[in-house]
Amino acid sequence: MAEVHFIRSEEVSGLATTAEYVDAVREGYRQRGDGAPAKPRTTLEADDPQGMLTGYLAMLPETGVMGGYTYAAGFDERDAHFVLPLFDAESGEPLAVFDGASLNPHKTGAVGAVGVDALARENASKLGLFGSGAQARGQLRAVATVRDLERVAVYSPTHEHRQSFAEEMNDRLDATVTAVETPRQAVTGSDVVITATKSSEPVFDSEWLEPGTHVTAMGQYHPQKREIDARTVARSTYVPDLRARIEQDAGAFMLARDEGAIEDEHVHAELGDVVAGNAPGRADEDEITVFDSGGTAIETVAAAGMLYERAREAELGEQITFAPASEAM
Repeated sequence: MAEVHFIRSEEVSGLATTAEYVDAVREGYRQRGDGAPAKPRTTLEADDPQGMLTGYLAMLPETGVMGGYTYAAGFDERDAHFVLPLFDAESGEPLAVFDGASLNPHKTGAVGAVGVDALARENASKLGLFGSGAQARGQLRAVATVRDLERVAVYSPTHEHRQSFAEEMNDRLDATVTAVETPRQAVTGSDVVITATKSSEPVFDSEWLEPGTHVTAMGQYHPQKREIDARTVARSTYVPDLRARIEQDAGAFMLARDEGAIEDEHVHAELGDVVAGNAPGRADEDEITVFDSGGTAIETVAAAGMLYERAREAELGEQITFAPASEAM
């Protein structure tokens, strides 16, 4: 019988700092760049009741862990539930099962920060942010660990949401966080633009981007939905988290290709290739770069591996047992 840690959502809180999530996820993508296997998400959708079941997988041999993320969203409950199993990459034995919802913004924010660190100008200090939910908070907190932010302009369609977001994040960060009234105000003068929305249409016009801007698009993973327009993709050095996504759910790339703005060769490299030093990142100060972050198990497994070790040290989590197939069958 395998002894497995069951780690509850509330137990994850406080186990690691934002910067530690970023470090763990950066190392996960470094391993991916050096050949660690990962698969893009697989999603099954239902119409009655409407919902989706999603999962994805990755192995991080040097960290010694492998696993994935499975979640159900929608359906009759109109909510989401996340399950994260973690296995030993050498023995194959299960190590932990996480109630995974609470780590989602942390690990997703961390990969956004890794993308900014790999592709944005080193002196980037002004950020334009689209979105005011948990994912936007995660992105902003994480980026603040890799760049010295001075000004953040946040736009969300609902005035009250963007205003309360700005007030909250002003108290948490050294940067001045301001709610702005229009999308253009969020983009103009920004060194980094992040989209963390549920929008199925572009949230800003490419012509507003100034030379040298880095864009992280992370809110959509659907072949017919996008937060950035074809012109933004075409102008950019385009880096996805996984190259396989351009045939599956990288809507911004797929729709730009359908419109004739780009071809398959427009993919510069995967993020892991840049992090591992196998492909260059930014080539010059005026280059526009895009990181298309649809979510992978790389950041999930990297974060979970770190949290598992922290939970063991803190003696957190309930011990449960799993029977190996040799005993159970």
